[in-house]
Amino acid sequence: MVAFLADQLDFILFFYGLAFILLGAVCVAVARGGQRTLPWSVLGAFAYVHGAGEWLDLFALIMGDAPAFALARTALMTGSFVIFVEFGRLGASQAGYRMPGRWIYLPLLALTVYGWYLAGTSGANAFARYSLCLPGAALTAAAFAIQARGSPPAQKHWLIIGAIAVALYGFAAGAIVPVTPGWQGDFINYEIFTNFIGLPIQLVRGLLACFTAFAIWAYWGQVLIADVATLRYTKFQRRQFVRTLVAMIVILIAGWFLTNVLGDIYRRNVQIEARGDLDLIGSRLQGDTVATEGMAKVLAGSREIVALADKDPKSNPERFQAILELETEAVHAGEGYILDRSGAIIAATATNAAEPGSNFFDTKYFREAIAGRAGHAFTVEPFTNVPYYFASYPVRSANGGIIAVAVLKKSLSEFESDIGQFDRSFAVIDRYGIVLITNRPEMRFQTLWPLSQDLQKAQEREYGPLIAKPLLAREIVGSMWGNFDGERNYIRRQNIPNGDWSLVTWKVPQSIFASRVLGIIITLQMTIMVLVYLVGREHWVHDNIQMEKRLELEELARNLDNRAATDPLTGLFNRRRFDRALAAEILRAERYNTPVSLVLFDVDHFKKINDVHGHQAGDRVLIEMSRLAAAHIRDSDTLARWGAEEFVILCPGSSGPMACQLAGNLHDRFGALNLAEVGMVTCSFGVAEFAAGDSAETLLARADSALYRAKKNGRNRVELAPQPPSIVSPALAPFA
Repeated sequence: MVAFLADQLDFILFFYGLAFILLGAVCVAVARGGQRTLPWSVLGAFAYVHGAGEWLDLFALIMGDAPAFALARTALMTGSFVIFVEFGRLGASQAGYRMPGRWIYLPLLALTVYGWYLAGTSGANAFARYSLCLPGAALTAAAFAIQARGSPPAQKHWLIIGAIAVALYGFAAGAIVPVTPGWQGDFINYEIFTNFIGLPIQLVRGLLACFTAFAIWAYWGQVLIADVATLRYTKFQRRQFVRTLVAMIVILIAGWFLTNVLGDIYRRNVQIEARGDLDLIGSRLQGDTVATEGMAKVLAGSREIVALADKDPKSNPERFQAILELETEAVHAGEGYILDRSGAIIAATATNAAEPGSNFFDTKYFREAIAGRAGHAFTVEPFTNVPYYFASYPVRSANGGIIAVAVLKKSLSEFESDIGQFDRSFAVIDRYGIVLITNRPEMRFQTLWPLSQDLQKAQEREYGPLIAKPLLAREIVGSMWGNFDGERNYIRRQNIPNGDWSLVTWKVPQSIFASRVLGIIITLQMTIMVLVYLVGREHWVHDNIQMEKRLELEELARNLDNRAATDPLTGLFNRRRFDRALAAEILRAERYNTPVSLVLFDVDHFKKINDVHGHQAGDRVLIEMSRLAAAHIRDSDTLARWGAEEFVILCPGSSGPMACQLAGNLHDRFGALNLAEVGMVTCSFGVAEFAAGDSAETLLARADSALYRAKKNGRNRVELAPQPPSIVSPALAPFA
């Protein structure tokens, strides 16, 4: 599990940074929404900066790191923690707690600089987490808890969850530090945590940051629910929370799957390429060894060699020497030997290749040949450190007995020079993992995996001093993905035929990250698209509901205004609404010198109708007459119920005679009205025209006086009020 998650570190760092970017977006949204109880914009700034720092760590993982870049990332991380502390400090101050000023950052930053002095970048990283992240998380969690005390239960619940998440993050990010030389990294570091929990600390931090973001978002949702206060929005917010959570989980899982698919495609290509390169190098080496073996066999089967060896070998050493030199030159071998059954040299092509009296009896290739088999061996010559390949073959007499051994010694320096032309790293190692031939000269005689002290001493007696710095944690068998010299590599080992040496190749697969980054970029794009849609939908629903509420309030206001200005029985304007219209028309008449008149009328003998037929019948009479009157006046006229059975019509732009014509028309209409329940109903009308110096009261009084005169003169008639003395008004004969 640990190895698997180590392979996913790039996606984990992406998720870690994304979680903080989301946290920043949520905090900024809360700040823009008008929440001033906590300095949310400061917390958002911390999240943005810290998230950017994690993505820079991802960049370093993909593209490679450098000391200056590592120091810059540490400085950015330290700055984010300063903002983290500032949020907690401001939050506690706003809650009324006495906090130190910004001078407190000087000693805290001095501790970070001291950590850098002690152990470089890793020391500064550790001290920044101890001195800034831990107190920042503690203050932030306290600020959340303080805010929760005075909040409604639904908001309080999420604030407490957020406080717990921040506190846990503070421990994960502030107490667990990178492996650092010295005491400051010995408490809980990344390796200890990963070995104990089985999860990378970056994954745990990302999950806690994501949990904090969702807690703050849920809190903000509860604030909006309380603000909007509608059942529809409450249901929407709950569904929106679940949808967003599910969408993020699905996107991240799908993105992780896509990233691994793309990475696996490149992995397979790397593996195929490594296998092909090893086959190519192996065939190159095998070309040397097979040719040497063949010529050793030819040398051992030479009739002259057999004939000479079957006699006294020392009787004709010059002939031995000539034949041996010829065969050695044919295979481009460095040296050739004819050995007797005791391992002593009968003939050799190079007199300085072995001291006089040298014996090869203890060599592996001699023992194999004297046993009747072809012998093989790889070795490195002491002092010169030149690699060689030995091929031996038994020399048999005519009756099949072994009478001597032919040996050819082939230098592998040319092979080592050839593999130096490859970009990929190659090495030929012995059975104990010691590098003997390589295109990376600095690795000669380095151990690939750990050796016991006794075995290491024994190998040093054979090869000389070794570089006892294992590059792998254990012996490699076949192929594996693992850390090679501190970097993630694909390593492949392939045995060399006819020997106990092996070919090893490894490559830092930088391009695999490029393939995986494509999956990460696609995941980021999908996340942004979904979040933009969800946030846009949330804003649309919120604004739509707010608009509906405003429209409802406006409609309610209109209804209330209409109810305040409308007669409930007839639906006509009431006296209050008519007074406003009359005042406006009088002002217009005075300003523009335009005529305006009033028609005041009531139902004749209305009390008798109520007494004889009942009040409901009287109400129906009033309703029917209101409907009839409203249907026969101009759109510009205003009809209102003036009293119990009295009505008034405001006629802007009409003189007294014109208003009398309107009244006469209504008089005729009412006279033709025959209600089944009541019978014929008549009305009396009083008309008055506005004159200079009139007020609403005097105009109404003159119309009322005309109505009184109509009733006095026998009802069911129209009377026009005379104009004031200064104005001569034409008389209008009453209607009989």
